Amino acid sequence: MLIDKPTDLPSRLARGQRLLGLDLGTKTIGLALSDASLVVATPYDTIKRKKFTKDAEQLIEIIKKENVGGLVVGLPVNMDGSEGPRAQSTRQFVRNLEGLIDLPTAFWDERLSTQAVTRTLLEADASRKRRAEVVDKMAASFILQGLLDRVAHG
Repeated sequence: MLIDKPTDLPSRLARGQRLLGLDLGTKTIGLALSDASLVVATPYDTIKRKKFTKDAEQLIEIIKKENVGGLVVGLPVNMDGSEGPRAQSTRQFVRNLEGLIDLPTAFWDERLSTQAVTRTLLEADASRKRRAEVVDKMAASFILQGLLDRVAHG
């Protein structure tokens, strides 16, 4: 079920449930997990995209295993705020997923998240190979942390 106001998402969770952040790319899905107190987002994993059914099965497995009560999905809007094909594709993925799971879900503006993470990794002198391995799950963490910070600071 899609939540219009992302900051309302934590109030929809049962005690002890966590949020799962998703950074949907064309080749991978970066995942991040909040702690149970909904303060800190941590990079979790990266799913190599195959077909929707396979991707959804992996997500559902993680949702069950990690006591996830809601999803925060990065929405790739353009710099001017408009939505292009990638945003439409992200919205379609969430609509398809809603047919399989009943979790409150919110979109979060992900503008510049990958660039911010890449800059951080470059500053940390991470190799190109290492950046490729972690950038998607770190971007998901950046997205999820953005929502958690907004909730915490109003």
